[in-house]
Amino acid sequence: MEAPLYPDFPLVPSTPSGGQPAFWVGPRHLAGDDKRLYDAVADTLTGLGWSSLTIVRGRDEPDGDRQVLRSTVLHISPDTLRWAQWCLPDEPFYLGELPIAWQISARPGTSSPLAGWSAYFTPDVPGEAVADFLVALDARDQPAVPFTGPEVVLDAVAAHGWLRDIDQPEAAATDPTFTSHISLGEVPPLIQDGDPRALTTSADEAGPAGWQAWAEPALGARCLWVASFGSSVPHELVAAFAASLSSTAPVLRRVLPEATHERLLRAPAI
Repeated sequence: MEAPLYPDFPLVPSTPSGGQPAFWVGPRHLAGDDKRLYDAVADTLTGLGWSSLTIVRGRDEPDGDRQVLRSTVLHISPDTLRWAQWCLPDEPFYLGELPIAWQISARPGTSSPLAGWSAYFTPDVPGEAVADFLVALDARDQPAVPFTGPEVVLDAVAAHGWLRDIDQPEAAATDPTFTSHISLGEVPPLIQDGDPRALTTSADEAGPAGWQAWAEPALGARCLWVASFGSSVPHELVAAFAASLSSTAPVLRRVLPEATHERLLRAPAI
């Protein structure tokens, strides 16, 4: 018998029961992940032809039971240049006091075993936004090479009514309710990136800038979700995420976040 170390974070979460009523919900950036973040992303990767494998590591107890210590679901693209790891059950580190659920990485070529960049998403990041990020990543011939500047990210959210920051109009924007934000700045600790400056920056120097996005339902409250992109993530990929996140199109939900429940517009799904 195996006893999961993190019973609240199942290895492969199941879809919520069909007995709950479904609603079309907006705005998307406050709608959460419907408790289906694994399923939404994994279904997208399967549709793209990515393969998956499950890695389970544990230890045998004296009574004969086997305790699962770490478990990972890894999805790999056909060319092996990009991969996505469901790491919520695997002793995740935290962003904004929230555990990392998905880590998505890419490398420049098969000659290097190391990731050129990584992006991280906590629970309640809308699954549609992570899926659109992955679709854009899958479509690129060179997943680790940027082709445009950071302005494409802010243009993507501004097209959906988000407001550029008055003090940093070229580096930050927020939704009209000042709840969700996206900003280009120093990345948090532990964010993996292939930029060598990330390894040589001293403690009193600013490191390479990367995109960060988050939703803060109330001033000073715990974030609803956080997404962090290493400094080498191509801006076009962040723009794909940002465009989907800020989209005004409603999303289908059965489970709504408690922190934003009263701020969502809902219409029954018929």
